[in-house]
Amino acid sequence: MATAVEEKAGTSEEIAEKMQDSLSLEGVDPELAERFRLCRSVAEECISDADLLALLRHKPNPVAYDGFEPSGRMHIAQGVLKAINVNKLTQAGCTFKFWVADWFAQLNNKMGGDLKKIQAIGRYMVEVWKAVGMDMGRVEFLNCSEEINARSDEYWTLVMDIARRNSLKRVVRCSQIMGRAESDDLSAAQIMYPVMQCADIFFLKADICQLGMDQRKVNMLAREYCDATKRRFKPVILSHRMMPGLLEGQEKMSKSDPNSAVFMEDSEAEVNTKIKKAFCPPMVVEGNPCIEYVTHIVFPWFGSFKVERAEANRGDAQFGSAEELRAAYASGAVHPADLKPALSKALNRILQPVRDHFANNPEAAALLKQVRSYKVTR
Repeated sequence: MATAVEEKAGTSEEIAEKMQDSLSLEGVDPELAERFRLCRSVAEECISDADLLALLRHKPNPVAYDGFEPSGRMHIAQGVLKAINVNKLTQAGCTFKFWVADWFAQLNNKMGGDLKKIQAIGRYMVEVWKAVGMDMGRVEFLNCSEEINARSDEYWTLVMDIARRNSLKRVVRCSQIMGRAESDDLSAAQIMYPVMQCADIFFLKADICQLGMDQRKVNMLAREYCDATKRRFKPVILSHRMMPGLLEGQEKMSKSDPNSAVFMEDSEAEVNTKIKKAFCPPMVVEGNPCIEYVTHIVFPWFGSFKVERAEANRGDAQFGSAEELRAAYASGAVHPADLKPALSKALNRILQPVRDHFANNPEAAALLKQVRSYKVTR
């Protein structure tokens, strides 16, 4: 499957054309330009394009990283979009380090702070990514608690230095990275969280931070720390977009609300029911979660999208780009009653290998049963 994902990376050219820094690739070596396009295509925002190009020019195999809290079942944005992004970055020559942030989940009171449950969820998430087709050839999974304990002097020295160089107000502004608000009554542990996440970037020697837009503030804190300590090279920030929840008014998916998202091991019937109930107003593209799913999951995965229209005289429609579909939907040429079944069909094709893995592998099945028994805590 990894090969199929890589083949769809041609859409990177469309995204790279919209680069925020208006960086010209004229005269750039074609191989370097393509590596740049692949990396740039995973991000809604890059800080900065010039830094990214310079990094790729001087470092053939940069280190990209993402950290994740093992905090519940995996939804499709974390599963499929991350597989697409990782496969593009590794194809561009990156080594990808996943920071399995078990201590962070405990600090943030996920799973009621039960570290054994958190670590079990971490193992489940790795199983999902393997099953969906993430190319593991250049991917490392590093357990936060193990790595920090092995090099504790290096890690805690970094944490203390970052903490002493920043005000409490500046750190609290980063609380969004935990799914919290600045006005929340944060525990002392949650105050530590942003400082530790900033330290992770340097501890892992990451050249690229490939996290969601909701993690932007702490990544910027890391670049500010480079200024303060006169570090020559700042980490490049490649922030991917946040997918909305399926129901009206949900800005993002939630692991605690099973109706807000499609989860990676949902049954075919569950996927069909969730998409059928999803918010999808006719002729409205912006803020439409079904359109978002097609644009950012289906097209990058398959490269095309087929809609079987209920009205026989109108015929089926095959779309070769998200822009083409969005225009057709906005004009009324595609109706929600046509879009939703086509979306369900595409998502079920993507998820079937994951279902098969958890059905046919006894250890994976037992792990999933264990994870499903846990109560998700905020």
